[in-house]
Amino acid sequence: MNEQSRRTFVKSSVAAGLSAAIPATSMAEMAPKELFVHHVLFYLKKPDSAADKAKLLEGLNKLAKCPTIKLVHIGTPAGTTRDVIERKYAYSWLCFFDSPADEESYQKHPIHDDFRKNYSSLWEKVVIYDSIGPKR
Repeated sequence: MNEQSRRTFVKSSVAAGLSAAIPATSMAEMAPKELFVHHVLFYLKKPDSAADKAKLLEGLNKLAKCPTIKLVHIGTPAGTTRDVIERKYAYSWLCFFDSPADEESYQKHPIHDDFRKNYSSLWEKVVIYDSIGPKR
């Protein structure tokens, strides 16, 4: 798009009540180039307690509302049976952030503080895997 066409497009967009458009190449440049992944496995003190599992799930659903999380997945062990698969955890908490700074903000957020305060009595241990890599 040449400069004159872009100006005309922007003027018509603004006139139509739309915000000025950003060219697609600029949008790609603004997109995060890396993802920060935070993966937590929760092991309950009472792994056979349906009430404790339900309570932890309640807490994880509240935690999912932290604003810097881009995508969250709450899971339980799948029915796969290979020897290398860990199946003793109650819940897997997997979330994606645009940057380490966003993950650090999540760690300090009041929702996260409330989660630890109100639900940590349920688990025996947590195992955390944090990683960063290119977005694909």
